[in-house]
Amino acid sequence: MGKKKQKVTLPPELPPDVPEDEIQVSDEDLQFVNDNRAYAGFVSNLDTQSITRHVTRVANAKEDALESLYERRLRKKSLDEKNEESGLEVDPVDALPVKTLDGKLYYRTVPKTKISGSAQNEDEATVGNEDDGTGKSVVKLTKAEKHAKLKKLRKEAKKQAKEVPEVEEVHQTPQVDVLAEVKKDLTVEEANEKKKYRLAELGTTLLMDPESNIKSLKEMLQISKDGDHTIVILGLKSLLAVFKDIIPGYRIRLPTEKEQEMIVSKAVKKMRFYESTLLSVYKAYLQKLIALEQHATFQRVAIRCICTLLEAVPHFNFRQSLLAAVIKNIGSPDDVTRKLCCDAVKSLFTNEGKHGGEATVEAIQLIADLVKAHNCRLHPDSIEVFMSLSFDEDLGRPQSSNADSKVKSKKFKKRKNHEDSSAVPDNERKKSRKELISKTREEVNADFKVASLTQDIMERKRMQSEALSAVFQTYFRILKQTMYPIPETSSKVSMAASGGHPLLAPCLNGIGKFSHLIDLDFMADLMNYLRKLAGGGSDSFGSSEDCSKYLTVSERLRCCVVAFKVMRNNLDALNVDLQDFFMQLYRLILEYRPGRDQGEVLAEALKIMLCDDRQHDMQRAAAFIKRLATFSLCFGSAESMSALVTLKHLLQKNVKCRNLLENDAGGGSVSGPIAKYQPCASDPNLSGALASVLWELNLLSKHYHPAVSTMASSISTISSVQNQVYHSNVSPQQAFLEFSLEKESFKPKSDLSKSSNKRKRGSSGSSPTAGLDVDATTHIDENEVRKKLSEHFLLLRDMTENERLRGELARTSLSLQLYKQYKKQTMQKAR
Repeated sequence: MGKKKQKVTLPPELPPDVPEDEIQVSDEDLQFVNDNRAYAGFVSNLDTQSITRHVTRVANAKEDALESLYERRLRKKSLDEKNEESGLEVDPVDALPVKTLDGKLYYRTVPKTKISGSAQNEDEATVGNEDDGTGKSVVKLTKAEKHAKLKKLRKEAKKQAKEVPEVEEVHQTPQVDVLAEVKKDLTVEEANEKKKYRLAELGTTLLMDPESNIKSLKEMLQISKDGDHTIVILGLKSLLAVFKDIIPGYRIRLPTEKEQEMIVSKAVKKMRFYESTLLSVYKAYLQKLIALEQHATFQRVAIRCICTLLEAVPHFNFRQSLLAAVIKNIGSPDDVTRKLCCDAVKSLFTNEGKHGGEATVEAIQLIADLVKAHNCRLHPDSIEVFMSLSFDEDLGRPQSSNADSKVKSKKFKKRKNHEDSSAVPDNERKKSRKELISKTREEVNADFKVASLTQDIMERKRMQSEALSAVFQTYFRILKQTMYPIPETSSKVSMAASGGHPLLAPCLNGIGKFSHLIDLDFMADLMNYLRKLAGGGSDSFGSSEDCSKYLTVSERLRCCVVAFKVMRNNLDALNVDLQDFFMQLYRLILEYRPGRDQGEVLAEALKIMLCDDRQHDMQRAAAFIKRLATFSLCFGSAESMSALVTLKHLLQKNVKCRNLLENDAGGGSVSGPIAKYQPCASDPNLSGALASVLWELNLLSKHYHPAVSTMASSISTISSVQNQVYHSNVSPQQAFLEFSLEKESFKPKSDLSKSSNKRKRGSSGSSPTAGLDVDATTHIDENEVRKKLSEHFLLLRDMTENERLRGELARTSLSLQLYKQYKKQTMQKAR
């Protein structure tokens, strides 16, 4: 039998030692001890060692085992303190706090469960024998104790598994998430407000003293790189306003390496630092704008900033980058972006004093390259900006006169020197003095040219010639491209939106405006192109029927108009037969359709080709008179009025054509070489219109529009007397514009009484209900009709309002129901 194992139980912890200085003894206690000193003498005779053994109950234990037991108890105590400190604190919303007498608030906490339960029995151990004390536990449990211990651990594990989800649910409350999101939103808003105020502060300081606060530009640029959409836009606009104000009126040239090595004053160093910082930040700003232009959300803001800078500071550095960005978007499908770019380019063309004309040449060349790259498939506004250009026609003329005077003076001096060759030469001192005076004058003139803002005449002439060559190169490329039919792969949407050749109309307008500046060497080719386009093409490009499929009537009429403008501007230098254009106009009058073609172009063609001060052949004038009278019967009041104005003008200028107003069979006294009228003839000279009569005027005098009927009646009263003089103050364009605007508000009068009388006469034996119907239509109570219509529309409005209110009610009820469900869930989780 071995030795019995002794169970070691550690004594409880003693209270903490209190220093003797902090012990306060009252006077009564001291007096009691002094009076009864004899009764306390036995304390000095006590055996303290035996008492200690009996109190601690570890008298026979080894010292090493006791030290290990005490260390385990201290370790357990420290672990318990850590577990208490790591307890989960419930949100103040869910648990009300407890206020102590000291005024402190204590919230309810949920401590974590203890996972390991073996620490409870760490103080129970057995002390082994002295021989086998190493490597074995001090305390050994019996089988019954082990079984009870395992059972207890299982129960604690099950209890812990139930308590952990509850702790997690308490920790992940929805209120905490909502409060965190609200706090985050509040912090973001406060940060954005601080950035806005900072931008305003930096911009104000820069505008007040830009040289001292130039470093603020970098901070503003950094703020504009924020992730918030509003802050980015505000930063871009703030930098735009600052740059517009502080950018100087000259181009900045950074110093070279040699110049930087030179010793300069503080003012020069300060100016160099200011210019370099301004240029670097401006470059970074432009790069950011060009990068943001690719994003759909910032595209319009970036384009607006780029266009504003190009209009305000076209003379400054990096102008090529601004021009490239603007010209690239000049044909954009977005209307706002395209309008901004076109306005910027137009202001660049009209305000050449800001940049001296260099930016104009660069912009024109970029537009020409863009048209070439897109194969003339751009929006018409992309080359319509050329109409804002202005060229100086008298450039270089004063210089030529001065050169002639200089040549004459030189010739006169040479002649005089030749005559006075026998004279005595001047003194050498006088010659040197004259040479010195001439040199100083030349230097002064050179300095004056440099200091003056006006450019050199030769430089201006060179830039103007480059601009003109690029413009006409673009125009001729568009005309050449129009000669070919439209490929089938082209999009139908673009064709329907702006015609088969969108750039043809602005191209023809530009040629008509700048035709007097075209070189005469290219004039023959230009007229040949216009003739082919107006006639529908030649044999090499296709028949007229094929060309009519991809050239509209308006475009072919524009070609005729431009040809006459070119001829009128270069009347002295050109000798071109315009008979082909008259033939095309004669044919296109019948091909015109009001809804499809533009009436303004037809009216302009009638004015320029027929009404301007030109004397026409009698056969041609009669043919156009007859065709215009037929044309007036087929279309509306605006087209009819412009045709009648042209017809009256031709009758006033050609007296013999007034014989068409006679009622004789065969067209009056003058029938011409052709005895029979041929209305389908393509050549007006071969139509034989003098053999016809203007019977159309009789029908037009009964036109529904009073102005058309009045004009037709006045034309019918024109006499064939030779000495009559008529004056026409209205052009076809004015007539068309006036009556096209009046068409919207004009209502023809209808005489119902006459129509009812005719019906009664024609159907005397008919039933009397017809007369009642007529009377019912003639007598209508307007007040009753107005009342019924108002009731009807009020009912419709009430129905729409009722539907809207029902929708709002449904949305409100749904939101309330969702809120109730949310509150219910939160209450369940709180429990």
